[in-house]
Amino acid sequence: MNTPQLLGFHHLTAVSARIRDNKRFYTEALGMRLVKRSVNQDDTSAYHLFYSDGVGTPGNDLTFFDWPVAPERRGGHTVTRTGLRVRDIAALEYWHARLADLEVRQGVIGDRDGRPTLDFEDPEGQRLAFVVDGGLGDPSVPWAGSAVPAEHQVRGLGPIVVTIPNLNSTDRVLREVLGMNEVRAYPDPTDPTHSVHVYVMGADAEAGPHTELHVAVRPDLRPAYPGAGGVHHVALRTPDEANYHAWTEHLTRLGVRHSGEVDRYYFRSLYFREPAGILFEIATDGPGFAVDEPVETLGEAVALPPFLEPRRAQIVAALKPLD
Repeated sequence: MNTPQLLGFHHLTAVSARIRDNKRFYTEALGMRLVKRSVNQDDTSAYHLFYSDGVGTPGNDLTFFDWPVAPERRGGHTVTRTGLRVRDIAALEYWHARLADLEVRQGVIGDRDGRPTLDFEDPEGQRLAFVVDGGLGDPSVPWAGSAVPAEHQVRGLGPIVVTIPNLNSTDRVLREVLGMNEVRAYPDPTDPTHSVHVYVMGADAEAGPHTELHVAVRPDLRPAYPGAGGVHHVALRTPDEANYHAWTEHLTRLGVRHSGEVDRYYFRSLYFREPAGILFEIATDGPGFAVDEPVETLGEAVALPPFLEPRRAQIVAALKPLD
């Protein structure tokens, strides 16, 4: 039986211990739109903020849980860098100058896996990179309220880098469970004696970085310890509920332990871990963030899924001010 469909990355969720600073950085410095101001549905004491393009297009969402934890201890068995796509080298040069003006920690513009790339970090050490995608990937919608010119705004996620100690078991999951294909490898920029293996979702090896998972194999690294500045999970896009239900059946049939189907209201979710412990989510494109508030006012007020609405007063009262 064929593997159900994956379109690329849906969102990536990371951890912040300074959520007000986090909001300021992603909306003001990076010019992304806060499209959903909600709470962690499994821990309502914590915000869950979603930054995206002008309308919250799937594949553009960088999200954060608000947890008062110590900084991540870096290592393997986790996501180690998140790509944010931009259109061209002019955009990359714009960002290099903007980050310098804002005194954001960054590297130099260089070539990685054949694409111009600029590594940088947010104020809590979240490892990010601007990556030129040459116009590949689904269209994003610029945010009119951004301080960043439309032609230089973030166009979506990808590639995303994970670091694991051994390729064999993870490779089997990526190929046999998720239907990905390894298309090439390149030297690890942090240690060229090791390799990074590039896997793509779908049949088109040239679809672009929005479909690419880069797998760094580093047996020399100890496991990361979760914390602020680290990544909680990465979500992969499936287009509709038919494919979503097919993924549930597919994982079950292959004996992969998973969460079962979870209705997050804005999308449907299904979670599982690959052998190195990295948490993957499969998420649907819809219903989308405009299901409970107008596109024009996305992210301005706390939005709760219907099952949490009876507790709104209690939940909102416990949240710290963001603005």
